[in-house]
Amino acid sequence: MIGILLITHNGLGDSLVDCVRHVMGGVPPNVRALPVLADDDPQRKEEEARAIVAQLDAGEGVLLLSDLFGSTPSNIARRLVQPGRVEGLAGVNLPMLLRAVCYSGRPLAEVMRKTLESGRGCVMDINSESGCCDVATGCADN
Repeated sequence: MIGILLITHNGLGDSLVDCVRHVMGGVPPNVRALPVLADDDPQRKEEEARAIVAQLDAGEGVLLLSDLFGSTPSNIARRLVQPGRVEGLAGVNLPMLLRAVCYSGRPLAEVMRKTLESGRGCVMDINSESGCCDVATGCADN
């Protein structure tokens, strides 16, 4: 199972994980969030993130999700990337996280691709007649 770590500003990651709980009825043990507050020491947060990655990596890799590319949380995630082993995406949103959770039993490259597709595909005009795929139902396809 792929580990999923959200490294985000303040409580955004915790809020997204709470939304997973609401939508899916629980949070899988392979999902964690690491908040980065304005007063936090980035080096200390990076060490904390490395420890969490080590805990989450069951041998199949870890996907890092951050909120804003170029920000401190994203830069911490970027320093943790090990291609093919620990990968990262910035711009996390709820459809991305739900898709990552649903596909976390698949290979890291596939989880990353599906997560990125969902993030892009589910940003749309709310008045549109067609919606993005139901990311939560994707769990049934595993």
